[in-house]
Amino acid sequence: MATRQPKIDRISPLSADEAKWTELRKIEWTDQTGKQRVWEAAARKTRTKGGVDAVAIAPILRHPNRPPSTMIILQYRPPVEAMCVEFPAGLIDEGETPEQAAVRELREETGYEGKVSEISPTLSNQPGLTNATHQMVTIEVNLKEGDEEPEQHLDEGEHIERRVVPLSELYDTLTALSKEKDKIVDARLYHWALGLHWSQRIFPNKS
Repeated sequence: MATRQPKIDRISPLSADEAKWTELRKIEWTDQTGKQRVWEAAARKTRTKGGVDAVAIAPILRHPNRPPSTMIILQYRPPVEAMCVEFPAGLIDEGETPEQAAVRELREETGYEGKVSEISPTLSNQPGLTNATHQMVTIEVNLKEGDEEPEQHLDEGEHIERRVVPLSELYDTLTALSKEKDKIVDARLYHWALGLHWSQRIFPNKS
């Protein structure tokens, strides 16, 4: 099927009764000096009983004849009007654990399956704007010689491009992509890559 470049057709205010996924909140609070203040914030309507909204997934791809790599994805994000370079990620469904959500989302968005090796504590997303939270889940994927790239299992309306990047090249790859027109790098992915980059510079002989 032929594809075209996504574009924004119109931006308009969203009334509270139209909003399915988010809502605006007026927070009245008292600061450390006793002064009463007001804060405007956005909140998700989809938070599960587990108290965490979403997972971001750091896949580690291991292959017998290739360097350790990760999987990044590119998908159009209307709020930033750009193709976003990011880790696979998604909302946690009711009744799911973050680990289960991460395994499901990785399979849906990339086709790859693996084993959860680490999970972060609950992390805040832009705490000055929203109460949205996520957990970072590391999934190790063990590949074999001759394995073909698996098929994605995308929902209707999802258009996701996959890219496998050696860990040693991730920081430079993101830097290059960030300079391309109409692309922006997700902060979670960039911070992860920046930490890896500096660890390699400070401890160049450590593996």
